[in-house]
Amino acid sequence: MRWNPWHGCRKISDGCLHCYVYRIDSRIDKDASEVKKNISTFNLPIAKNRRGEYKYPSGTLFYTCFTSDFFLDEADGWRDEAWKIIKERRDCRFFIITKRIDRFDACKPVDWGDGYDHVTIAVTTENQKMADYRLPIYLNLPIKTKVIICEPLLEPIDLSKYLTPEIKSVSVGGESGDDARICDYDWVLGIREQCMRAGVGFSYHQTGAKLMKNGKLYHIPKDKQEDQAHRAGIDVSIEKGEQ
Repeated sequence: MRWNPWHGCRKISDGCLHCYVYRIDSRIDKDASEVKKNISTFNLPIAKNRRGEYKYPSGTLFYTCFTSDFFLDEADGWRDEAWKIIKERRDCRFFIITKRIDRFDACKPVDWGDGYDHVTIAVTTENQKMADYRLPIYLNLPIKTKVIICEPLLEPIDLSKYLTPEIKSVSVGGESGDDARICDYDWVLGIREQCMRAGVGFSYHQTGAKLMKNGKLYHIPKDKQEDQAHRAGIDVSIEKGEQ
């Protein structure tokens, strides 16, 4: 289930260049850089039906803030309220992806301790520069479930020194959209090999719109990108608890 307590974001690194939120908003002449609280859906995880029961049952996975960044500074005034909602639904799971892991300590709830059991916080690393900046910070934070997302993958990345036992998995994907940059399949396989050596789970979740493989450039329609990645059959499953 998608839960976007606020919408809009600022571009901060190379991976943001062709942001899908900006692309979608531009179709309706909406400024994606303007951050706004989603009043009508802010309380989505704790919404109740006429019988006073939660509309979304125990065990629901909420993909959180996928049209913004949960740690965006423009959202500082709303985040405590969002954390209270997350805490109330400890019977559900929340998956948060961020490019702003350097703001985590300033944004975590006061009772975070060594982390909430039901919250996964994933960090994106689109190139080596961002891997070397974000991941050392990430590894030193008290987060129960840690996942690395290499999307859009823009170049080969050496993650080997960051693939410690606390990293549950790495997920890789190319860039979508008409202006997508090329993702080379060899880069994907390189990260997969690093994960296998480290005993870390790996998934190839989408090819992106432009995939280079064996010297040939493939243009893959949006509705085929996830399926083609799945068909590659290169995912590696390693049990490290439940996500």
